[in-house]
Amino acid sequence: MSLPDPLLCFQRRQALCLAWKVQGGNSFPLFLADPVHLSYLTGFWVDPFSLGAGFGAILQLNEDGTGIITHHDRLPEELDGIVCEGCGLTRVVAPWYDGVHAPVWIRGLSMIPVGFPGRIHDLANDPNASGLFATIETLRRRKYPDELALIRRAISAQEAGHDWARKNIRPGLTELEIYAGVAHATTLAAGRAVVTYGDFAVSPGPERKGGPPTRQILNEGDLFILDFSAVLCGYRGDFTTTLAVGTPTAYAKEMMSLCLLAMAAGERELVSGNQARAVHAAVQGVFQNAGMDQWFGHHAGHGLGLTHPEAPFFVADSKDVLEVNDVVTLEPGLYIPGKGGMRIERNYRLTRGGHERLSHHQIDFD
Repeated sequence: MSLPDPLLCFQRRQALCLAWKVQGGNSFPLFLADPVHLSYLTGFWVDPFSLGAGFGAILQLNEDGTGIITHHDRLPEELDGIVCEGCGLTRVVAPWYDGVHAPVWIRGLSMIPVGFPGRIHDLANDPNASGLFATIETLRRRKYPDELALIRRAISAQEAGHDWARKNIRPGLTELEIYAGVAHATTLAAGRAVVTYGDFAVSPGPERKGGPPTRQILNEGDLFILDFSAVLCGYRGDFTTTLAVGTPTAYAKEMMSLCLLAMAAGERELVSGNQARAVHAAVQGVFQNAGMDQWFGHHAGHGLGLTHPEAPFFVADSKDVLEVNDVVTLEPGLYIPGKGGMRIERNYRLTRGGHERLSHHQIDFD
C-alpha cells in the first residue's frame, strides 16, 4: 500500500518552518493539531472506520523541522504504519484507557506535551492561525511523490466504482442501490475500507445538480450524475461522469458533446504559469458560443488533495496561477430545465510541459 513517506514528511515540515521564518514567524516550537496539517506534515490520519475515529494528536514542530507527535493509546495499531516516525519525528503514545482499568486522564488532556505553552497555533482563535493556514495551503499546492502515489491509488479504486455503475445502471434501481454497488466495487479495488462520498443523483435540471443517494427510482431516459471520491490516508481523487439510464436521448447526446468540447478547451489552458481564471473562461466560452452559458452555474474545476476543493480555483475572479505539481479537476456541466443535468470531470497533474491526465474512466455515452 502507498503510504506517506517519512523523509518527504520531514521535507514538508522543513519547508513550512522556512516559509514561516521568511514571513517573520518566530514562535517556535509551533504546536499544531488541525487534522489536515497533521496528515500533511506527519502522515497522521485516523481511519474513520476504526475504533479510534475522532481521536486526534498534537504536533510539536521545532525550528529545524524536527518534531514530536503525541496521541492517545486508543488509536488503532495500523497507525504505526502511517505516522512517519523517524526522519526527525518522534512519536509519543499517551496512556488514556487500556480497556481494563478506568482511565486516569480526561480524554484530550492525557496527550498535552511537556512544555506545552497553553495554545495551539493553528486553532482558529490563535493569532498565528490565519498566517499558518495560508502558508500551509500554499505549500500544499505542490504535491510530493508520496502524495501523488496516494492520489493515484484513490483514483484507481474510484475507476472501479465508475466501471461498476456503467455496467449495472438500469431502470428500476434506486440511487441507493447504485451507491451501494459503487462503494462495494471501490472498496474491493482499494483493498481496505474507504470513505466513498459525493453525488449519486438523478438530475432533472438546475433544481438538483447532485446530492447524496436516496430511494428515488431510476427511470428510462434519466440522467444520473456520478461524482464521487474515495479517501485513502486523507488523499482522494474527484471525477465525474453522467450516465444515461437506458437509451440516452438525442438532446442528452448534444449536451454531452458540448461538455466534452468545454473540457477540451479547459485542458488547453492547463499549463503552469497560466491564470486559473483563464481555465474558467475557456470552459465557459464554449457554452457561451453555443448560447448555453446560463445553464453552467458553478466553477470549471478546482485543486484537490487532502481537502476538496482546494486551490487553485477555476472561477472568474480567481487570482491563482497554475503551478507544477498542482493536482486539479476540470468539471464542465449543464443543467437545463425540462431536459436534465449533466456534469463530467477528470483529474490532472500540472507538469513543466503541460499536464498529465490522472483519471481514465469512460465519460461519453458510447
